[in-house]
Amino acid sequence: MLRVLCLLRPWRPLRARGCASDGAAGGSEIQVRALAGPDQGADLKEREQMSEAEVGVFVQRLRGLMNDIAAFPAPTIAAMDGFALGGGLELALACDLRVAASSAVMGLIETTRGLLPGAGGTQRLPRCLGVALAKELIFTGRRLSGTEAHVLGLVNHAVAQNEEGDAAYQRARALAQEILPQAPIAVRLGKVAIDRGTEVDIASGMAIEGMCYAQNIPTRDRLEGMAAFREKRTPKFVGK
Repeated sequence: MLRVLCLLRPWRPLRARGCASDGAAGGSEIQVRALAGPDQGADLKEREQMSEAEVGVFVQRLRGLMNDIAAFPAPTIAAMDGFALGGGLELALACDLRVAASSAVMGLIETTRGLLPGAGGTQRLPRCLGVALAKELIFTGRRLSGTEAHVLGLVNHAVAQNEEGDAAYQRARALAQEILPQAPIAVRLGKVAIDRGTEVDIASGMAIEGMCYAQNIPTRDRLEGMAAFREKRTPKFVGK
């Protein structure tokens, strides 16, 4: 199972476009929800029944969903306790951080099915692992365990699976608890600086960092952080 954690408090959530976090929202083309029983995992048989035009539209909407997740202003954490293959790993790559059970299995296996990653995997995997290694994994369709993925730097943490089968989810929650007390605006701007800065040359990246820093200067949280340091107490950030 793959789950995505989004830190919302005291961040404000974005309204997703063309997707739903559960099955309640009618009319959404793509739904992100946990499936159980015989429906657990993706089903390529559904894709097989689509026309070429339908496949193109579906992949475009799926790519839009991944981009929405990547652009979410608050940190996102993917927890991989089972299989994260193809689109599942692409979803995890759209998140800021990734945690996996050591026994989890992941990979961009599209080439083994006559496909190629179409929801951002060819762009995000090289930025995570480097071009040569990303090409090797995509060309071969190789599957990695959580432990192997951690060695390569594909996931931030790999943990031994527990009896409940949710070790990665629990570790992801603990990681989220480490982030939540920090200044929301500073974390959000840090995310922008990193994401945008890695897309450009170093000089442009430094300019982006400077603009993000300038936006943080007038915040109440910056003053609260300095006051708390001076007064030797825990800061109380409010996201303003």
